[in-house]
Amino acid sequence: MRPSAVELLPDILELLVFGVGSAALSLVGAYIEQFALLSVQHGNLGLGAWAVVMGLVALYFAYLLGTDKFHPKLREVQSTLAQD
Repeated sequence: MRPSAVELLPDILELLVFGVGSAALSLVGAYIEQFALLSVQHGNLGLGAWAVVMGLVALYFAYLLGTDKFHPKLREVQSTLAQD
């Protein structure tokens, strides 16, 4: 039996949160990496090195959120919608 839209709403909201969170973390990580590059170019190596590490951490969490949370939840929702 196909589930109704109300039954799928929590799963779809969770999927939306994971997707938006992963995209936001990716954008933040890219911005921090750009800041790190500019800091190093202007001669501030300490701040640039710290920013590189922080940008990589943000990008890593974006990757983990996308692969560990978003992708499995997407498969689950797709399989639920494909049921007859």
